[in-house]
Amino acid sequence: MFTGLIEALGTVVDRTLSGTSLCLKIKADGVFREEGPDRPQNPQNSLRIGDSIAINGVCLTAEAVTPPFFEVTCVRETLEKTTLGSLIIGTRINLERAVTPMTRLGGHLVAGHVDGVARISQIREIGGSWEFLFDLPSGAERYVIPMGSIAIDGISLTVAAIEASTIKIAIIPHTYRHTNVQYLKIGDEVNVELDQIAKMVERLIEPRLR
Repeated sequence: MFTGLIEALGTVVDRTLSGTSLCLKIKADGVFREEGPDRPQNPQNSLRIGDSIAINGVCLTAEAVTPPFFEVTCVRETLEKTTLGSLIIGTRINLERAVTPMTRLGGHLVAGHVDGVARISQIREIGGSWEFLFDLPSGAERYVIPMGSIAIDGISLTVAAIEASTIKIAIIPHTYRHTNVQYLKIGDEVNVELDQIAKMVERLIEPRLR
């Protein structure tokens, strides 16, 4: 489980295809420190083999760890449902380690299970902040409400408005500077995780609607 508050930006330094799977090697100093670049390394808080880590919102397992590098494997289903297969060497990615009992839940509950891929249709800078329009995958709009939460590439964000299957997201300067949003362009695809509670409610009431 994650919060959607990005801990660090990582960089893809290697990618290796093995059958239908993809191994990614990532450099990321931030996930080997307690709370950021000004804190000393703490072995108890560093990423370790077997730990869960969200990469652009996708929950994966650290399989090899040699600070400041770690490796993960993306299986075929992950590659089919997310944008991870399109990552190239040099790509900057959002990283968040799994929550602990002491973690502040400043975003919203994010499982790291991507529901689909959205496409950026508009980016506008407005007085030092940014406004993004995302075209959601078909059917996703029924789980989205204005002022509700959504995870875009693992970032916990608030839906400012929705029209048909297009949502508007306002990006504050802090989020822009500390996530991969600063590198996104019109036409780029991003991973989307919809609200877990909305999906659970639908699942519970579905039998009663038949």
